Amino acid sequence: MSDADPTASTKVSKNSTQPYSPEAVLQVERRDYTQLAPEGRARVQSLNGFDDVYTDIVDYIIRCTHKIWDERDVGLIYTHYTHNCVVYGNLGTMYDRETIVRETIQRLVELPDRRGMATQVIWRGNDVDGFYTSHMTHGTGRHTEYGQWGKPTGRTFVTRTVADCMIFENKIYREWVVRDNMALLVQLGIDPHAYAETLAAAKLARGEDVFELSENRRLLGQYPPESEADVSIAHTDNEAQVLRWLHHIYNKRMFGKIADIYAPTVQWHGPMMRELYGTAAVLQQTMRLVALMPDCAFVPQHICSTPSEEGGEKVAVRWMMDGHHFGYGSLGAPTGHKLSVMGFTHFHIIDGKIVDEWVVYDEFSMLVQLKLAAMTSE
Repeated sequence: MSDADPTASTKVSKNSTQPYSPEAVLQVERRDYTQLAPEGRARVQSLNGFDDVYTDIVDYIIRCTHKIWDERDVGLIYTHYTHNCVVYGNLGTMYDRETIVRETIQRLVELPDRRGMATQVIWRGNDVDGFYTSHMTHGTGRHTEYGQWGKPTGRTFVTRTVADCMIFENKIYREWVVRDNMALLVQLGIDPHAYAETLAAAKLARGEDVFELSENRRLLGQYPPESEADVSIAHTDNEAQVLRWLHHIYNKRMFGKIADIYAPTVQWHGPMMRELYGTAAVLQQTMRLVALMPDCAFVPQHICSTPSEEGGEKVAVRWMMDGHHFGYGSLGAPTGHKLSVMGFTHFHIIDGKIVDEWVVYDEFSMLVQLKLAAMTSE
């Protein structure tokens, strides 16, 4: 998708005589679902090629997700995904629409009362170049049916998911999804190590192998980490600043910078549904991830931002980390096997300080990688 200005005042919304204003597009945090998918609302944003029911891009991603997952209109996938849509997940990749349909039906049967409640949508784009949305949800429900996890446990759960979508003329053509499967398994009382071995054995039987990467390019020979961040994917000065912060913390290992860029009252919302407060907590949780693979490289892959009705700005970053399991932590004793993790971070920034951070990555997907690597090396 191009970097054309999505707020260009020359764009006029369908069914409206007013020029498009970014402030007119819905925001999620303070609204009930009925406000996010309204009936009879005039279209406030140009959406050429989109179904008439959608009034802006946030309405689109919230409403179609709700209809597919909560109202069970799974067949909308045929009109809202391209036939060759690629979905990159933390446990595998889907390369066609029919697989998406099949997997959606399976998950709906296994967790029939699950409800995915949107908590944020951070977006960028327009209907000429395409849209990009970063959509965060809280999934709540109870494990009541037989499925991939075996006998139903009857236990309740709450997990966090982020889906980043590239959208053009009503259809998603590329998507990145991370679900916190480790949080789900622990809450359901299922042994993650045993289940990881089951998935790894199935992957091995299908011929899947572990891609071993001996160098992740964080350090070139004897040189130290690059002094400056690559900010080429940023669209604004604030986004460039966020990328610099992340580079200093993750790649230069300057963890002390956390005390400078986070508000003292920051709230941190992390994997396993951890809810922590203060810069000391952010420091410990950030180092905790790096400690699992201390040779890791942190690579931001996409960034976008929107003004927040609560003040300041919301920024969404999709990222990858590559390294090796050289450190102790939740995955057990170091194995030396390669690890790769896809994650998403949503920041709320006010007056140059991060006041909220939501981080989503899946420790269970990392565990599956280690189990598969162990089986492959036997």
